[in-house]
Amino acid sequence: MSEDQYLGNLYQRFPVTIEKGLGSHVWDTDNKEYIDCMGGYGVALVGHRNERVVNAIKTQLDKIITVHSSLYSKTREEFLENLMKIAPKGLSQVHLNNSGAESIEAAIKFARKFTGKKGMIAMNGSYHGKSLGALSLTFNPKYRKSFQPLVDKVSFSPYGDIDKLQNTIDNDTAFIILEPIQGESGIHVPPDGFLQKVRKICDENEILLIFDEIQSGLGRTGRMWASEHWETSPDILCLAKGIAGGVPMGATLVRPDILSVMNKGEHSSTFGGNPLSCSAGTATIQALTQDGLIDNAEKMGKKFSDGLNILKSKHGIIREIRGKGLMIGIELKFEVKDILLEGIKKGVLLLYSGRNILRLLPPLVITDDDVTKSLDILDELLTNEEDRRIG
Repeated sequence: MSEDQYLGNLYQRFPVTIEKGLGSHVWDTDNKEYIDCMGGYGVALVGHRNERVVNAIKTQLDKIITVHSSLYSKTREEFLENLMKIAPKGLSQVHLNNSGAESIEAAIKFARKFTGKKGMIAMNGSYHGKSLGALSLTFNPKYRKSFQPLVDKVSFSPYGDIDKLQNTIDNDTAFIILEPIQGESGIHVPPDGFLQKVRKICDENEILLIFDEIQSGLGRTGRMWASEHWETSPDILCLAKGIAGGVPMGATLVRPDILSVMNKGEHSSTFGGNPLSCSAGTATIQALTQDGLIDNAEKMGKKFSDGLNILKSKHGIIREIRGKGLMIGIELKFEVKDILLEGIKKGVLLLYSGRNILRLLPPLVITDDDVTKSLDILDELLTNEEDRRIG
């Protein structure tokens, strides 16, 4: 592909050139159709070319494309009002930015300024982005090792182990950050009670709790926020990916007393709150709340998981099925690269999460028929892989 000579070796590339999309389907330049279980790493949340999002962007294009946050914008105001309707209780102020990593960077600064403390705790297996601050909170050594020294005062604690976490905090701990369901490291769901216990530790020690719902939030798991499965709310919430229906956007939601400690100019974003992103964001929230997408995520997620557990009983090469809603991990006993490539040939785009885990993040509009077809293709791919290994 000619892109490679310009982009360098920064991405794991797949041999398919996507031309257009609709709902949970995409087409390549040869007009071959695919079921999209990759979903742009979760960005295609409300479906490709979602009608609400497309119409909102077209309407905004005819008005104005950019309004810096030093000026007021009715489009931005409307988005913020809609965002506050779905925000966890108490998180009534927001910093608008452009990506997940930027959302995390803002959260780090807000939390350290508010608490006056410097210590940061993230989880083993965490992924929070690759900018320097976010990378400092990301666990995987392969991402970190070439860029040391990173931001200091970061400790890691085993995900789901409340005793180890209790022993990791100290008097200088400003915040604990975690994904309510870990995504990049393989779709890991916390043990019941873990989030509530982390919340309790934070409350007892004047530590802020930050939830990274960049991948797990906005209906992905069958609830608006994954943390709702455990009835736990954070002090700061980071979101991005699908919030604007495919247009770049990030947001850091905070308690008002936290944001009030920041002075003018201490944090800002040239493109944050861009009218195009905001118009798309309002349309995305409307799609989530008015078009039954969160219920569909729960329903289709159950159909996927039930079907995958049947495949697990049939195929010994499946080690475990994990996840909630349409955030699903399939851990295999071998590397998944060949299955990803064979899936493309069969008309389904799959995602990986580490070398031996298939990850499913399809649009929340995926249909019953598409789930059935995806399961049938996975069954075929796994059968072929087993036959190949035996042969």
